[in-house]
Amino acid sequence: MLDEARIGQAVAEGKSALRYKVTGMDCPSCATKIETAVGRLSGIEDVSLSYHSQVLKLRLDEAATPRERLESTIRSLGFGVEDMDRIQVMTEGDTDTGVGDPAGQAWWTTPKARLTGLIGMLVAAGFLVSWLIPDLEDYALVPAALVGLAVFGRRALALARAGSPFSIEMLMSIATAGALIIGETAEASIVVLLFAVGELLEGLAAGAARSGIKALAALVPRTALVIEDDVAREVSASRLEIGQVVLVRPGDRVPADGEVIDGESDVDESPVTGESVPVPKQVGSPVIAGGINATGALRVRVTREASDNTIARIIHLVEEAQAAKAPTARFIERFSGRYTPFVILVAVLTVLVPPLAFGADWHTWIYRGLALLLIGCPCALILSTPAAITSGIAAGARRGLLIKGGAALETIGRVRAIAFDKTGTLTQGRPQVTDLVPLTGTDRSLLGMVAAVENGSSHPIARAILDCAAGGGVPLRPAREQKALPGRAAQAIVGGKLVEVGSPRHAAERCGLEGISADRIAALEDEGKTVVVVLADAQPVGLIALRDEPRPDALRGIAALRDLGVRSIMLTGDNIRTGQAIGRKLGIEVKAGLLPENKLNEIAVLKAEAPVAMVGDGINDGPALAAADVGIAMGGGTDVALETADAALLGNRVEGVADLIALSRATMTNIHQNVVVALGLKAVFLVTTLLGVTDLWLAILSDTGATVLVTLNALRLLRWSNAQPEPVHANHLSSQDL
Repeated sequence: MLDEARIGQAVAEGKSALRYKVTGMDCPSCATKIETAVGRLSGIEDVSLSYHSQVLKLRLDEAATPRERLESTIRSLGFGVEDMDRIQVMTEGDTDTGVGDPAGQAWWTTPKARLTGLIGMLVAAGFLVSWLIPDLEDYALVPAALVGLAVFGRRALALARAGSPFSIEMLMSIATAGALIIGETAEASIVVLLFAVGELLEGLAAGAARSGIKALAALVPRTALVIEDDVAREVSASRLEIGQVVLVRPGDRVPADGEVIDGESDVDESPVTGESVPVPKQVGSPVIAGGINATGALRVRVTREASDNTIARIIHLVEEAQAAKAPTARFIERFSGRYTPFVILVAVLTVLVPPLAFGADWHTWIYRGLALLLIGCPCALILSTPAAITSGIAAGARRGLLIKGGAALETIGRVRAIAFDKTGTLTQGRPQVTDLVPLTGTDRSLLGMVAAVENGSSHPIARAILDCAAGGGVPLRPAREQKALPGRAAQAIVGGKLVEVGSPRHAAERCGLEGISADRIAALEDEGKTVVVVLADAQPVGLIALRDEPRPDALRGIAALRDLGVRSIMLTGDNIRTGQAIGRKLGIEVKAGLLPENKLNEIAVLKAEAPVAMVGDGINDGPALAAADVGIAMGGGTDVALETADAALLGNRVEGVADLIALSRATMTNIHQNVVVALGLKAVFLVTTLLGVTDLWLAILSDTGATVLVTLNALRLLRWSNAQPEPVHANHLSSQDL
């Protein structure tokens, strides 16, 4: 919706809203360079480039800057660019998932690979000539250095003109040119070769990180069996339309989001939701694309197009989440912005001070200063956080844990209290009517009156009452002026009377304690049942009791949180007796009888003590989810879970909350390791360079090697599983820690 609003605004202002696919980025600093260069062009606004999705968004006044100039500016920096509106739609024979590089080009055919191969051959030829003809030793390796200098130097100058003078390309070019000037031709050639190899490896590692979410896209089968005139015809799954009926045989993957219209089976939805137990499906049951049909054949009516199915929406949300910078990432970017100029200053002082102040050898200290320049690139440090965040978000999405951004992923691991809604969160959200207690009239008249009030409501209690009425063959009476009083009651005019279906507290406020059978209500509530009182014209006419059983994994989920050192509290609008009955079963603190505003107060109290997360169904708990440090949606259905809160549990498992915390802590530990590697290697090589131990080729290796190590370490998170939870005393990195 936000993109649509911006497009409308851009059209109104005579500006074009453009999207480009940018390729060749190895680390987040590449995205920053492009944003800086593009932002300096006239007539361009709202520049945003996601390093992970490789999508550049902007608004362009073509009268001020033509598209061709914009595209040539990006290409001059050494990156590929393609207008996404011109990218062709995939045909049935295409194998690309739509995530990552649309070209699907093999790495060995890329320009970076060809350049690396050329420089490598020139270096090998140079050493061979030096061995065969020793008199040419000083010149044999010059061609390799000059080729690298021509390519990277031109890019460095383009970046400098575009507003990025302290790029790694500039530092490397100065070091290479300096080495040639002082006669270190072998060092110069090795520097450009290692830099080219490092860029190639960084590109491969970055591609592997971006492909972390591709496994989700691959879950949707390429073809589907559409039933027409009782004949199944194979078509492309990407071309399925809403309303078509598809046949899903045992062993097949579900090709689209839909609804079962014939057949019964168990469907394994674990690849999408993380739910380990196959879900029984029958007529009327929803199914999601990517699920695996286990037993019987199903006929499914398509309810969403391929571009809008659950997996497509997950991928879109994950890409948006990966583009949102975490607080630690923002801090490290600010830190690195000061770090590089500082190292350059140290390099200049290293070249000048010893020879001028102490008469030291110029060659020696120029050489050491050039090595320090190569150490000054902060690529590994900048990449340390976003690489881990990206892998963590992708790992969660592949296990049914949706996390909407690095900030949420960081915060989840720091929470020390989890507040749970009861209905649909800790319980199954499918209460059943257990008792009908008419105070006047019959069971059927009471049930018919209440069903008329609740007709059309999506609340779990309303659905239970309507199901009970339908099962008993009780006809729905006409009702008008239906209205909901949040946390209190539902009301409508039925048979000329104002009928209210609400909590005992609401009934007491309306007509006092007399006549509402307080003893009977207490007895039912002691059995763990929820009781609603039915009023007609402010007079009690009956009671209805319902019971909602805890989720099968709720007890294990609360225990897992306890093992992680996290306190669990149940916040419910239900009465204290029912809440305590559920609380005793689960071993959880209970705050009962809460109206929506009371839940907000409880969240505020918990936040004052420590970071707190709120877990709700995403429907009735919006204010509390927003008030908590992290809002986690579950139990409200996939549609709601995808659109609300900071995180969502697609599998509707209470144990998923503990999984979220463990994943967050594992990610923060990974970030800590990455920062130690990045800064540790820089510190070691800084000292060894000043002592004269480090050669130029080792200096460049300290940067490219650290970048590759950091990326590979982050990729380990893609294989994360919550077999062993992180201890509560683990050291979690934050900007304050640095």
